[in-house]
Amino acid sequence: MFSHVMLGVSDLEASKRFYDAIFETLGLGPGVDNKGRYFYVSPTGVFAITIPIDGQPATAGNGSTIGFRVESPEQGDKWHAAGVANGGTAIEEPPGPRENGMYLAYLRDPDGNKICALCPPG
Repeated sequence: MFSHVMLGVSDLEASKRFYDAIFETLGLGPGVDNKGRYFYVSPTGVFAITIPIDGQPATAGNGSTIGFRVESPEQGDKWHAAGVANGGTAIEEPPGPRENGMYLAYLRDPDGNKICALCPPG
C-alpha cells in the first residue's frame, strides 16, 4: 500500500545519526543522501528524512506512530537501545511482550516523532 514514508526533521545530521543507528539493527546501511535528504531503502519500502521544504519548522504528528517490523524481541531490544543511545527518548511501557503476544518498543526520535518496533506473536 505504501511506497515510502518521509519525516521532516529540524537537525538533519542528528536525525541521520539516530536513524542510521536504529536501522543498522535491522540490517540496513546508513542513509543515502539525495538532494539534502537521506533515504533508507529496504526490500519492503523506503523511509526518508528531510528539512521541511516549505521553510517552516519540523513538527511531530500528534497521534501519529510509524512502526518498523523486527524479526525478534532481541532485535527489538537492540533497536530500542540504539535509539536511546543516539538521541531518542524511551516512551510508554518498557520494550517487551504485550497481553496480545506482540512485542512492542516505543521511542521518540530527536524531533519528537513517535516510532515503534513491532514483532508479531509466534
